[in-house]
Amino acid sequence: MTHLLLRLSLLVLLTSIGACSSPQIQPQTADYPEPVFTAKEMLPPDHVDLTAVYDPWENMNKHIYNFNYEFDNAVYLPIVRGYETVIPSFARTGVSNFFRNLVDVTSIFNSILQLAPTKFFQNTGRVLVNSTVGIFGLVDVASKMKIPRPVEDFGQTLGHWGVGQGPYLVLPFLGPSNLRDTAGLLPDFYVADVVSEAAFSSEVALAAWIVYPINARANNPFRYYQNGSAFEYEMVRWLSSTKRKLDVNE
Repeated sequence: MTHLLLRLSLLVLLTSIGACSSPQIQPQTADYPEPVFTAKEMLPPDHVDLTAVYDPWENMNKHIYNFNYEFDNAVYLPIVRGYETVIPSFARTGVSNFFRNLVDVTSIFNSILQLAPTKFFQNTGRVLVNSTVGIFGLVDVASKMKIPRPVEDFGQTLGHWGVGQGPYLVLPFLGPSNLRDTAGLLPDFYVADVVSEAAFSSEVALAAWIVYPINARANNPFRYYQNGSAFEYEMVRWLSSTKRKLDVNE
């Protein structure tokens, strides 16, 4: 597990699920007055209730949410723009395919833990094809062969065995999550770290983990405070929580 803690620190420092860009509305902070009406009160009776998410740490989460916006606007997106300027699109596609292949490896282990043979064989087939014919995953041959790609992580594995999401949680740098999925980050990262170090030299593996969050952000079109909604925090919270429920039930 050489350099595992260093790589985890790099991942936590640089990765953002929903990082941010220049705002068109002011972010919510403790310095701004609360609206006269809450999100729940302004929604029509038959509308989805965006507040129906267990969020006992809402005040702290909103502060972290806005910190992530500031970090992304000042640091993350400028790095991404530089990456996109320097690296040609075909090379960025290859990098994205490489990391998708690594995620497929972690999905293999989680499929085993979930006792899901169909997903196991699908992911195993993808990894074998892409790691060989696809040159270590740089070319996504498996998708061209129409091999399904079930994405499974340890948070989903815990959910599969009945562990609830727990409180909603916004992680510094990483964005929307919950207590269960946060606990699942380390096992998934450990598997990916062991596999990458076994397949490549330590230097190459470390370089890959530095590039990973930049590539991930480059492929994420979400920008904070550009949708014009006064209740963006509630909307992102509901979408994130709902998606994770659907992921577990697939």
